[in-house]
Amino acid sequence: MPRMSRRTLLRSMAAGGAAVSVPGLLTACSTGSGDSDVSNAGKKLAAWPAYKAAAGPRPDLAATEAGVQAGYTAYPSDLVKSVSRTPGDGTTVKVMSVSFGTPPKPASANRFWAAVEKALGVKIEYTIISQADYQKKMATVMAGDADTLPDIINMFSGFVLPREAEFVQRRAEDLTPYLSGEAIADYPNLAGIPTHAWRDMGRIGGRIFGIPLERPLPGSTLWINQGMFTDAGMKEGWTSEDFAAVAKRATGGKTYALGAANGSLFGNAVHSAAHNAPQEWAVTKDGTFLPGWADERFKASIAFQSGLRKAGSYHPDATSVSQIDLTTLFYNGTVGSMQDGFGAYLPKYRESQGKLTPAAALPYSVDGKPGGIVAARRSFGYTVLKKAKKDRVELLLRILDYLAAPFGSREWELVHYGVEGTQFTRGKDGSPEPTKLGEVENNTNLPLKYLAEGPQVLFVPGMPDAVRALHAWQQKVVPYAVRNASYGLQSRTKNAQGTTLKAMLDDTVTGIVAGRLPLSGWDGVVKKWRAQGGDRMAEEFAKDHAANT
Repeated sequence: MPRMSRRTLLRSMAAGGAAVSVPGLLTACSTGSGDSDVSNAGKKLAAWPAYKAAAGPRPDLAATEAGVQAGYTAYPSDLVKSVSRTPGDGTTVKVMSVSFGTPPKPASANRFWAAVEKALGVKIEYTIISQADYQKKMATVMAGDADTLPDIINMFSGFVLPREAEFVQRRAEDLTPYLSGEAIADYPNLAGIPTHAWRDMGRIGGRIFGIPLERPLPGSTLWINQGMFTDAGMKEGWTSEDFAAVAKRATGGKTYALGAANGSLFGNAVHSAAHNAPQEWAVTKDGTFLPGWADERFKASIAFQSGLRKAGSYHPDATSVSQIDLTTLFYNGTVGSMQDGFGAYLPKYRESQGKLTPAAALPYSVDGKPGGIVAARRSFGYTVLKKAKKDRVELLLRILDYLAAPFGSREWELVHYGVEGTQFTRGKDGSPEPTKLGEVENNTNLPLKYLAEGPQVLFVPGMPDAVRALHAWQQKVVPYAVRNASYGLQSRTKNAQGTTLKAMLDDTVTGIVAGRLPLSGWDGVVKKWRAQGGDRMAEEFAKDHAANT
């Protein structure tokens, strides 16, 4: 495998923060002798879990089948109880997940941790991995002895772990007998996870090995300082030419309309979607897979971004600033926009109060065609279980069922906010408000939400207008979401080489927009990518797609 440059190693981004991708660390992982057949082609496919919405309070703003989320303009006053009995048996459960917070206080001094343990009926031994260390740690875990695996493992989607599917197939419990079809009825909150999340998680070898962390349809989003862009002439129905003009007018002195972070390709996801370019992969009616990078609309989006940079609209550190530091620049008004996951709306609204009004930008049109938005993978990673006896697996599933409680339930409130009077108090509208203790003892620092979680809803405590604005935005843009056709499918080549090959493309996009490389060289790089594995991926995805259709 080719050696990677330092620039290439700093690659992947996770929701709400920068993540360091170190593909070379994982390619040598051993998951056993030989290569497993993780494809779904030619396999009997396990039925997806039978969906049944968990009981909960009626939303103020309805969800739609197309993907608009349910919205709550106020916190529910009557919380439901979604779990009938304590899940655990007093034993110790070892868990591991990614984290975007600071390390929590130890269990012996953490009242939130103790409250969750009491509710679950188990002792939790938690290995918490910062997103910056996730790949390195997973390399060790995947290469280690099966007996040393934690009971519950979060497989985070912010990185592509080479041979991840092979590792899961060999080392994790096959959950098909417990979750497929009507079997999931024993776990009502897990049954409340929508089918789209299971599909985008995907099967491995025709079987169900994980539990997905459901996420909303909108993915990478251009978050803007609404006042700055409105003053510069932003209007609904704008074109790409309008966008460029607004960005130029909003830039001046040490203020820049467009912010971007290292690894984001100058926010390419937002711009390529606005150009209606396929997001990595498209599939034709006859099942042929086409790479988005070879599409002329993708090339046009690179050219458009290059023009924005030449006009001076991007912050000059767009190739080096971290996502965390970019967020600071957004809040202090240095940059007027930034690309981030749609799920980052909550901190955007809460942390910017008194500074600016954030908004999700509507996509601009290109050549008279309405612009698209990025459709996210509806599974923000998934959770797998260590192989164990039936009664142990059932216990672990009961724990995850508790953690997957829906919004508006007592269990959801405990897992997300802790205990009233200890980690939170009530605001005037009844919304939980963290106490000083709750600011350090919480679901961010003890990231239970990355083990299992109920369906996502729109809710911003104490800010009903923000919820209405987000719901209205989704109604406008969801019909134009551009989905990566490979979600939920298996490709052996991508599992082994995908991260390395994509880095070659990403470096070229960044180089062209930054002005270091000519746009004329793009087609040659795509040709090289196809020859080194891209075309094999297309064939493998096509076979897996045919098996799943």
